[in-house]
Amino acid sequence: MTQQADPAPAARDRLKVTFESRADQYHSARPDYPDELYDALVGGAGLQPGARLLEVGPGTGKATLPLARRGFEITALELGPQLAMAARANLAGYDRVQVLQQQFEAFRPDGEGFDLVYAATAWHWVDPAVGYRVARDCLRAGGHLAIWAAQHVLPDDADPFFLEIQDVYDEIGNTLPLGVDYFPKPGHLPTDRAAIEDSGLFAVTLEQEFIWALDYTAAEYIALLDTFSSHIDMQPWQRDRLYGEIGRRLAVRPGGTVRRHWGAVLQLARRLD
Repeated sequence: MTQQADPAPAARDRLKVTFESRADQYHSARPDYPDELYDALVGGAGLQPGARLLEVGPGTGKATLPLARRGFEITALELGPQLAMAARANLAGYDRVQVLQQQFEAFRPDGEGFDLVYAATAWHWVDPAVGYRVARDCLRAGGHLAIWAAQHVLPDDADPFFLEIQDVYDEIGNTLPLGVDYFPKPGHLPTDRAAIEDSGLFAVTLEQEFIWALDYTAAEYIALLDTFSSHIDMQPWQRDRLYGEIGRRLAVRPGGTVRRHWGAVLQLARRLD
């Protein structure tokens, strides 16, 4: 299984802390988001230099750095102490950025509201019963909520490796559940639009999809998988079997690499007042 569905509440609380054990490799292994996504975010939300941003779950700062470079004032809330430490190190050169070890659901802003609340591949870890309410309460009037997540997509010309390796996932007891599309095609990525609108607190103003591709050596691809909660949560023998077979199969490929296509849907929603 190379992609995971949104976890159930009990699993969410357990799995969202697993990334702490991979804080040292998360930043180098996880993909960067396209510059065009940030351009669309800044333009769609009408962010001006010096705007105040609140980030939910920055991890090691993958989506914090590009926005910090644009001169925004950012407060980033990270649950894990090791991840927060790594993010502070990565963002040390930006004095307008602060990383707080803090659960988003319990956060209450001090002073004026933020211009933007955003979550990059992190919103699915937020308790949906309170997440939208907290986001709205953290925003100024007319402020925006932005959600996007990097996920695996399979275009028509996708590398066949990912479907071929499913036999090993089946062997180790990690079979894909029925009824879940783990390999959506471009143009068919799932969104949070229904949940955003059902909250009654936001109006969606932008949905824009971004697709990009990266080539991985066996070591690079295994390092990436080893930052996914579904793989961190495996038994050691399962990881050993899977990673060993990935290494063996890629070793006999010309070039020894695999190409993975990524997709993300930027969803921007304005606070309703």
